[in-house]
Amino acid sequence: MEAVHVPHPALRPYVASWVGFRAALDPRAVHHGLPSPTLTVVLALDEPLDVGWLDRGERERYWTCVAGLHTGPALVRTHGWQHGIQLALTPLGARALLGAPAAALAATMTEHAELPVGLPQCLLENLAAQRDWRRRHLLLERHLLSVLARRHDDPAHDVRPEVARAWWLIASSGGRARVADVAEQVGWGRRRLLEQFRAEVGVGPKEAGRIVRFDRSRRLLDAGIPLAEVADRAGYADQAHLSREYARLAGRSPSRLRESAYHLPG
Repeated sequence: MEAVHVPHPALRPYVASWVGFRAALDPRAVHHGLPSPTLTVVLALDEPLDVGWLDRGERERYWTCVAGLHTGPALVRTHGWQHGIQLALTPLGARALLGAPAAALAATMTEHAELPVGLPQCLLENLAAQRDWRRRHLLLERHLLSVLARRHDDPAHDVRPEVARAWWLIASSGGRARVADVAEQVGWGRRRLLEQFRAEVGVGPKEAGRIVRFDRSRRLLDAGIPLAEVADRAGYADQAHLSREYARLAGRSPSRLRESAYHLPG
């Protein structure tokens, strides 16, 4: 079951989605955490999150975790039960709500205790003690609004407008925008755009486009669109190109992901 929350208007530039989740699963089930244009914040309420990167092997357990932008899948061992709150933060939201640029969190998983602005342990305990999703969401929302208010006048809160616009151009184009065109529209040369964008977001503009394109294709896939049409509408050369990207970014084929975001080992 899922409990979707629409965040306060002041948080919407920073929080792309917000959902409470509770699911009973096969204890062997492994969830694929896929690349997306947002940073993933998970607050575990019953049991810590057992998660690691597919290509690195190591695993850690987290009660509070943020994963930055990445170009490979994370694997979450569910142990038969998932219960918590998940937020998807825009790259702008990293500075505003976590106190660090998205680049500092790219391709990593970080516990909130290690962040400049993280979720206090007492708040996590208070969230877990609630038995109503609405109360949990409003309690967390009040905390995030207070963080935003405290950081509003802090220059470190701001992302350079050129980088913010470059991100918007890439995201709104579905990942199809050419880097040279983006640089021209924000008034920078290609090299400066690459340096400034990577320093803030953690990936270059070309990699960002790749992630946005993959995310769009995944949504089309979830909507039941045929694979050849998914490839065309998401901007891939052909279905074979789509499949190669899924092997690299998701660690699974498009058809397998369409069946389920989980897999059973063996």
